[in-house]
Amino acid sequence: MKLAIETERETDGRWLAEIPELPGTMAYGQTREEAITRVETLALRVIADRLEHGEEIPEVTSAFMVVV
Repeated sequence: MKLAIETERETDGRWLAEIPELPGTMAYGQTREEAITRVETLALRVIADRLEHGEEIPEVTSAFMVVV
C-alpha cells in the first residue's frame, strides 16, 4: 500500500495536501509541490512518532503516491 496524497487549491491560492490514511496529516504550501513536500515530511514524522510509542501504522510498501 502506498499512502495517497490528495491535493486541492484553496480560494486564496494556497495548496492543501493531505494523507487520509494518517488523520491530521495536512499541510499548506504556496505551490502544489511545496504542499506535497511538506505533507510527506509531516507523514514521516507522524509514522516515526507512532513507532516510538508502539502505535499501529499503515502497512506501507512504498512511501507515497500523489493522487490527481
